[in-house]
Amino acid sequence: MVIKVILGCHVNFNNEQLLGSAKQAVSYGANAFMFYTGAPQNTVRKELSEDLKKQAYAYMKENGIEIKNVICHAPYIINLANNKEPEKWNFSIQFLKQELSRCKFLGISYIVVHPGSAVGLDRSVAITNIIDALKLIIDEDGPMILLETMAGKGSECGCTLEEIKEMIEKVGTKYIGVCLDTCHLNDAGYNMQDFDTFLKEFDQLIGLEYIHCVHLNDSKNICGSHKDRHENLGLGTLGYETLQKIFMNPKLKDVPKILETPYIDKLYPPYKFEIASLKENKYNPNLIQDIIDFYK
Repeated sequence: MVIKVILGCHVNFNNEQLLGSAKQAVSYGANAFMFYTGAPQNTVRKELSEDLKKQAYAYMKENGIEIKNVICHAPYIINLANNKEPEKWNFSIQFLKQELSRCKFLGISYIVVHPGSAVGLDRSVAITNIIDALKLIIDEDGPMILLETMAGKGSECGCTLEEIKEMIEKVGTKYIGVCLDTCHLNDAGYNMQDFDTFLKEFDQLIGLEYIHCVHLNDSKNICGSHKDRHENLGLGTLGYETLQKIFMNPKLKDVPKILETPYIDKLYPPYKFEIASLKENKYNPNLIQDIIDFYK
C-alpha cells in the first residue's frame, strides 16, 4: 500500500532554477523538496528568472507539488551567533536578508537557518547575538525563518529545546518556527526511539504549532555524541522502524518531511529508493546495492 504523505528531499538549484529543482524532485517520486538558492558554501548568486519561476509553478501544479511544501535552506556560511568581528556578523545579517528576498520572489514560505556557533564567545552572549540578528532580519511579508535543531558539534547553538525556546520567545514574533532534524536531535542527546515523548516535551516547552519542517535523517552516531553525521535510511543508529514512525506520526502529518541522507559513494542520490521505501512502508535491506545498480 502506498501512503499519501508530504515527502521530499534536498535537490539542486541549477540553471533552470526552481524549475530544475522541481524536475529533480519529481524524478525521485517526491511531492516536496528543499533547495539552496546558490552554493551553500559561498555568496555567489545568479539573478532569478521570472519566466523560470512561472514554468516551475506550472510544472509543480501538473505533478502534485504545492509551493507551501517547498523549503529553502540558508547557506552554511551564515553565523548569527558570533559578533567578535562586527563586519562578519553584519555580513551574515545582510546576506540572510538577501536570501529572504530571493525566497519572497520565488513565493517560498519557509527558510531553514542554522542558528550559529559561539566560536569563543560565552554561550549566553552568542544566543543574544542570534536573537538580535533575527530581529533585524525577519520580514513579516516574507518567508518564515525556521530555526534548525542542531547536534551541538563544537560550539553550535540551538542544540537544546531550551535554547530554541529562548530564541523564539525573545525574538517575540509569530514569523519564526522550527525545523526538526532527526539526526541532529539524536546526536544532541534526544531519544528518537521514543519520539512521542520527545514531541510531548517539545509541545510543553515550545508548542507543536511551531514545527513547519522535519529533516528525516538517520545518524552514524550514538545518541548524545554531538557529531552530526547523517546516514542513509535504516543504516544508522536510529534505524528504519524509528524513522518510519516519525515519518508517519499523525501530529506532524501536514509537515513536510525532507531527506538529507548522503549520496552513495558520494556519487549516487539515494532519494528515489528511500522515498519509495517510506511511502510503501517497507524496509529495503538491499538499499545501497539497488541504488548503485540503478545509476551504473
